[in-house]
Amino acid sequence: MRLLADLHTHTTASGHAYSSLQELVAAASAKGLELIAVTDHGPTVPQGSHPWYFWNLKAVPSVIDGVRILKGCEASLSLESENGIDLPDDLLCLLDFVSVGFHPLTGFDDLDRAKNTAALLRVIANPSVDQITHPGNEHEFPLDLDEVVAAAAEHRVILELNDHSFSLTSARAGSAEREREFAAAAVLAGAPIAIGSDAHFAFHVGRFDSALRAAKEIGLTRDELINRDAASVLEFLGSKRKRPRLDMGGAWVSDRGGRRV
Repeated sequence: MRLLADLHTHTTASGHAYSSLQELVAAASAKGLELIAVTDHGPTVPQGSHPWYFWNLKAVPSVIDGVRILKGCEASLSLESENGIDLPDDLLCLLDFVSVGFHPLTGFDDLDRAKNTAALLRVIANPSVDQITHPGNEHEFPLDLDEVVAAAAEHRVILELNDHSFSLTSARAGSAEREREFAAAAVLAGAPIAIGSDAHFAFHVGRFDSALRAAKEIGLTRDELINRDAASVLEFLGSKRKRPRLDMGGAWVSDRGGRRV
């Protein structure tokens, strides 16, 4: 199974990632990917990006060397904001792609399943939210699987099968089985699913091997994945809401002197 889109990547703007956007694009192009979503962390993650960073993503080209760039975020759930997310709704609706996930030191470190589930159900119902990242992180952020999957199916929000959750170097090492359980339940419920690399270094863009093995084990097929290619991603996103900045920035080709085409 070959996937041509990666909906979860990070640049140095996330504070704990190590590659520039240009380096992510070069790696994606070298691997034959058609699309990546740049999903840097919001402001509640230590050293995450200020909202101004996301406001100004319109400056980034929408296509670089043939790779479609979705200018997005991986926001965090918040107990302090009006919408339960650490970026405001009037900003989220402008982004090409909105992911939200639980992260340490953002107000959810008390292992409260009911609290976590209630907060996430509110986020899933937000019309600007497109994806929930690494939902299987049971040992840090336990959730009620049935309620979350049912809500994702109802609101057509992607549940991610996160490749990095299967890595021994991951802070989520040990959550692989729960990640599989979420994906298997999503298949049965008809909830959208995507496999993401969660790349924090350019070489890891498009790295899906571990998640693909898990997908095979649970009978998840390529046709059931949103991130088959650029066309399948854009079709799904277009069916949910308008993306007012999707093509803002034009296309750039580096071998033509970095000119817009």
